[in-house]
Amino acid sequence: MRQRIADVERREAEQRRGIDARPPAPDWILEQGLNRDSLPVTVHVGGCHMAGRRWKGVPRDVALRALTEGVQACGHCRPDAELGYLD
Repeated sequence: MRQRIADVERREAEQRRGIDARPPAPDWILEQGLNRDSLPVTVHVGGCHMAGRRWKGVPRDVALRALTEGVQACGHCRPDAELGYLD
């Protein structure tokens, strides 16, 4: 029984270390299209729950440039308002 408790405690400690070691969420996200060579389709604020699976974190200037080049802003997290870019 003690061995089982020690195993469970070890697994929980490993999970905590994994969570603590995660990199922080990016400030801005570019959501990519269906294939890897396609242009970005949406700009999101980092951590937006509406971002799909195909995204990459980008710096502020890249997100702002994407908006000026016609990439759509997410309607939920409103990165255009956060960046101060309003049409």
